[in-house]
Order: sequence, then structure tokens, then C-alpha cells
Amino acid sequence: MKKTILVSSCLLGCKVRYDKTSKPLPKEQLIALEEKFNLVGVCPEVLGGLPCPRQPAEISRDREVLTQSGQVLSTFFLKGAHEALNICKNYGIQLAVLKSKSPSCGFGKIYDGTFSGCLINGNGITSDLLLKNGVKVINESELDAWLKTVKE
Repeated sequence: MKKTILVSSCLLGCKVRYDKTSKPLPKEQLIALEEKFNLVGVCPEVLGGLPCPRQPAEISRDREVLTQSGQVLSTFFLKGAHEALNICKNYGIQLAVLKSKSPSCGFGKIYDGTFSGCLINGNGITSDLLLKNGVKVINESELDAWLKTVKE
């Protein structure tokens, strides 16, 4: 029986990003994932109640999620993160493949909160919550290397 993993919806081709676009995985990666796993797509920002399109957001130094105009979106991001965690718990999901650099899904590197395009070490709101609850998180740039470690 296949295990189930969580995947950012935008990586699956759903147009749920802030600008109503997607960032789909290359076809070969998607096929490899589908052959080995059941995939559950989530967009924590949409689960948290944010519309598509929406203003881009970044995480400030004090971990508030803000738009460039200063609108605080932290409540939406936290709600979406908790919804994603509930999905993991309900399906026994132990791995999430999440979109890099996102204020929700980013793992390892996120934008610095200044809207200048600078990246810093850190995780998005959802990645942080999943990690704290024992869910392994990788981003799409780590997917090929990770797939090579998966036993048939």
C-alpha cells in the first residue's frame, strides 16, 4: 500500500499562488511521486481563508506575516498551517513536499520581510508547524535527491 504525502498545491499545477499562478513540478518528478505515493495537495494560504489573487506577503523579523502595504495576515497563515497539520494527522502523513521561499511553505530559505528579494535562513509558518509536529519537510529543489533514497 502506498504511503500518502502532502504536496503544495501550486507544485501540482493548481493556480493558488498569490498571483493566481502555479509552479508545477517537472512532469518526470510528478510521475515519480504519483507512482510511489498518494498525493494530497494543499495550499495553506487558501486553507487559511486568503483569496486568489492576493497581495504578496513576507515574514517580518518578529514572525508577523505582512503584505508590503503593512496588512497583517498572520491569523490566516496560522489557520492554514493548522489545517495542513490536521490533514497530516488525519491521513498519517509523515512527509511534506512544499514550495520553496514561500511565507507558508518555505523550508530552509524564505524572503527576509523587506520585499527586496533577499533570502534568509528560515522556514515558513506551515513548514515550522509541521516540523515541530514530526512531519519531515523538503522543498522541490531537494526532490530528485530525496526520490533516489526512496525504496521501491
